Amino acid sequence: MRTTVAVVNEPDGPFTFEEVELDGPRADEVLVRIVATGVCHTDITMRGFLPAEMFPNVFGHEGAGVVEAVGPDVDGVAVGDHVVLSFRSCRTCSRCTAGLVGYCESTLLLNYMGMRMDGSTTMSRASGPVFGSFFGQSSFARHAIAYADNCVVVDPSLDLTLLAPYGCGFQTGAGTVLNVLRPTAADSLAVFGCGAVGLAAIAAASASGTGTVVAVDVLPERLALAEAYGAVAVDGREADTVVERVKELTGGGATYAIDATAIPAVVKQAQQALAVRGTLVALGLGAEEYQLDAIDLLQNGKTVTSSIEGDSDPQEMVPRLLAMRERGEFDLDGLVTTYPFTELERAIADAAAGRVLKPVLVW
Repeated sequence: MRTTVAVVNEPDGPFTFEEVELDGPRADEVLVRIVATGVCHTDITMRGFLPAEMFPNVFGHEGAGVVEAVGPDVDGVAVGDHVVLSFRSCRTCSRCTAGLVGYCESTLLLNYMGMRMDGSTTMSRASGPVFGSFFGQSSFARHAIAYADNCVVVDPSLDLTLLAPYGCGFQTGAGTVLNVLRPTAADSLAVFGCGAVGLAAIAAASASGTGTVVAVDVLPERLALAEAYGAVAVDGREADTVVERVKELTGGGATYAIDATAIPAVVKQAQQALAVRGTLVALGLGAEEYQLDAIDLLQNGKTVTSSIEGDSDPQEMVPRLLAMRERGEFDLDGLVTTYPFTELERAIADAAAGRVLKPVLVW
């Protein structure tokens, strides 16, 4: 079938809207008409990270839409279902069966290589194949091929425009709190970077009863949002006093910290702001290296780690978060700003400038 996609033709190239030929679903595949797609920093980073031989390429990995066709081997997803799309996992390797689907042994092949496992692409045009299958979806498109393992069926009465970010950004921030750190009323959490991921973490921490939540950012409007979710704000522009201020607010240092900036100097601040034996989870994607304070790390038994998608299984985490949303415990609707799909580049520019928190493209 013919469909419209936002294709990147070369590394760091612009998103160009073109028609391509999209395969019909194979036996294990699902055809989804995309209603909305969140714009994530990973989409922008990857178009400059992949080698030239992996272009043209179609990104987008926070899709939400309506199922139009399914292959005969697909279970649990039916024509007409409303779905939130997330990352892929094989569901059969030792990591997947242990519940660590974000660390699937086939993660690279299923989510990043731009093709099916057999080497074919789901899209093509007159000049040849078009790479896609990004996170098993490539949802910067009017239609996408997905799979039962990364389609989360949701209540059709819910607004898919507001649900799209749950497939990655919102579940990453919230999952890091709820699955990885699991703070209690006796703990404190400092979140560095109050974008969509950071605010999702703050909202989840407040909902789970974390004792003290501190938000660090350089934008006053983002700090105001963090305060609305129950955090105490620290102005990141006052770099010389950030660590001291976080320690003051947390009684000597935060039990836990999350970095959602990928800025090396900020990651170091987050580490230094921890209490003895505190844990920092680095979530940001961008910098190739982080410089840590080795003396502080070694003398205080601190842990610096990372998490993929908040150690979430989308089939469990997305419904869990939506149930929290229904109860009024996890309301991130106000973070979403919608754009016509053809204004993708403007959405990216607005997010980069801090004018919006979570741009979502709608057809």
